[in-house]
Amino acid sequence: MEKALKGAILSVPDFPKKGILFRDITPLLGNAKLFQRALAEMGGPFKGRRLDYVAGIESRGFLFAGALALKQGAGLVPIRKKGKLPRKTFAGDYTLEYGQDAMEIHEDAFSEAKGKNVLLVDDVLATGETARCAASLIEQAGGKVAGISVLIELTFLNGREKLKRYPFHSVIRY
Repeated sequence: MEKALKGAILSVPDFPKKGILFRDITPLLGNAKLFQRALAEMGGPFKGRRLDYVAGIESRGFLFAGALALKQGAGLVPIRKKGKLPRKTFAGDYTLEYGQDAMEIHEDAFSEAKGKNVLLVDDVLATGETARCAASLIEQAGGKVAGISVLIELTFLNGREKLKRYPFHSVIRY
């Protein structure tokens, strides 16, 4: 099935800047059967585990996190770019393969459920910095990272190395 999913992803050179090969998942998302399969593959290793929340990283991570939260019967927690959440937040900085950024989580994201199990979801794992920062924010807010699941892993960037503390799953590897 990885072959069918991989076949629906387009490679766009020099986006968002020269030297970056962007993996465009929109054709996969536009195919209902492939999107359902991707969700099943992303959630599969965590099926049967107690997951109280699924946290999605802005922005494409939201597409998978919302659907997985519904399938798992879990709440959804957004992890957003700095300045996009309306209440008190915890913030973290991280380095991308092409720059720096920051993200936030509401301080009370898990206030009624301290220590609850959270599945962290995103579309791509590259350097691992975004996922590492998001996992740290989940823990600051009182959640427990039960696992990390991504659609695509860019293995040549060794991002998985930064996430050794957590159960990790990727569906497609480049």
